[in-house]
Amino acid sequence: MKIDNLKIFTGRAHPALAKAITNSLQIPLGDMTVQSFPDSETFVKVTDHVRGDDVFIIQPTCNPTNESVMELFIIVDAIKRASAKRITAVLPFFGYARQDRKDQPRVPITAKLVANLLVASGVDRVLTLDLHATQIQGFFDIPCDHLYASPVIYDYLKDKVGENLTVFSPDVGGLKRAQSYATLFNCPLGFIAKRRISAEVVEATSLVGEVEGKDILIVDDMTETAGTLTAAAKILKSKGAKTVRAAVTHAQLTDSAYDRLSEKCLDELIVTDSTPPQERYKDYPITVLSVAPLLTEAILRIHNNMSVTSLFKVKGF
Repeated sequence: MKIDNLKIFTGRAHPALAKAITNSLQIPLGDMTVQSFPDSETFVKVTDHVRGDDVFIIQPTCNPTNESVMELFIIVDAIKRASAKRITAVLPFFGYARQDRKDQPRVPITAKLVANLLVASGVDRVLTLDLHATQIQGFFDIPCDHLYASPVIYDYLKDKVGENLTVFSPDVGGLKRAQSYATLFNCPLGFIAKRRISAEVVEATSLVGEVEGKDILIVDDMTETAGTLTAAAKILKSKGAKTVRAAVTHAQLTDSAYDRLSEKCLDELIVTDSTPPQERYKDYPITVLSVAPLLTEAILRIHNNMSVTSLFKVKGF
């Protein structure tokens, strides 16, 4: 595939992922200065020539979310004013995705607000991964390519799990995601009913599915406190599960998450590098899978005006 006039830049949110992508493409990472003034204002200066180029900006809007989002807007504006032909925001993790509806009176739909601001800043296209809700694609008034981490996770697990597997959703809302994994592995599907007590405390109340003597795979899009995952793991093991793994695309683990993981309810937590892996991962049963090859292929296909549909397919599905 051609890579003429292709430029890739990154903010400060996840430079390691951007570097992995440019290494795969065998092109240099775009040269740009991003720094903060003493009053915390962000300053950006694009050093490379980008006039007429197809520019991709790698920036997951992860913790610190507000800084990552604002930094992205400023980078886009700088590149737009430097006369880039097209700007694609590559968001391996889309922050504010959980605020995608009015579930209480007088609350915002922040996911839609961020989508509007991305368009207003000058983004022409969005490439993202495992949105919290697929309908968020419709919040963008520009093309949005929505990839899934399931091919990456499947490739890792296909030789590690046998016929004894059952895929579980940790809540009713994630059933569609869990169903896709159950189809991939050709195994039974189950789900757990939960009750949220607070922002950090979740109680699993009941479950539906085959558990006793089974190897369980819990799948979810993201975790911060690991409350949902560990609550699910506890009830599954209490019902006789042999092993319990969890596969989560986006991980932004807090101190309370590590406290819960230290209880060893989960035999393995599988995450991707859509957000920067933390140094503490090595002290826990956490496996990090890279989405750089997936994003690299998507970037090449978008640059060459080719379909990205085949990137969704695993085992012919």
